[in-house]
Amino acid sequence: MSKRRVLELFYDVVSPYSWLGFEVMCRYKDIWNVDVKLCPGFLGGIMQASGNKPPAMVPKKGQYMTQDLGRMAEFYQVPLKQPSDFFEVVIKKGSLSAMRFITAIQISHPEFLEPVSRELWMRIWSEDKDITEPQSILEAAKKAGMPEDEAKKALAAISSPEIKEKLKQATERALEYGVFGMPAVVAHINDKPQLYFGSDRFELLAHQLGEKWLGPVPQKSRL
Repeated sequence: MSKRRVLELFYDVVSPYSWLGFEVMCRYKDIWNVDVKLCPGFLGGIMQASGNKPPAMVPKKGQYMTQDLGRMAEFYQVPLKQPSDFFEVVIKKGSLSAMRFITAIQISHPEFLEPVSRELWMRIWSEDKDITEPQSILEAAKKAGMPEDEAKKALAAISSPEIKEKLKQATERALEYGVFGMPAVVAHINDKPQLYFGSDRFELLAHQLGEKWLGPVPQKSRL
């Protein structure tokens, strides 16, 4: 069997397209000969450092996104719904506290990294709920099956220098790879990192890996 390739997925729960990419990676991690590493980062820092702008801040792109998210939700089978107040939720409130919480989970309880990330996406991008208040974050952790006492410890840690630095380092590492938005997959092929931006590059990634692309919902394709 050929050597397992490492795929790093950089993501932020404020990004709906990151959710799509996240679910595809989770679906393929046991199908492809790869090791998937979930890498929470801070999209706000990526955008600022790279000089990028949120698509929704460009009027025509914002209008397109409204249509696109509905189509993508159906195609990827992810329950995406645009928040009722996009600007307030995504642009103004953002995701810094949530991403620091996810970073704390990554360090203390990595077994909950995937489900907690998913539940935070569910809150903001499916249920139109807050992800910035402490109780909101704890509710996501509870739904992910995390013990309440451990979730509270992780929440208390988000203001610590260790967690802040860890998230900063992950964001800076993404920038070093050339990341300018999320989701971003960095595939380590023949010991060289290759960047794939967006949730619609998995067919190309599969080709480069020499793996089969079975669509965004491979379990359905294999029936």
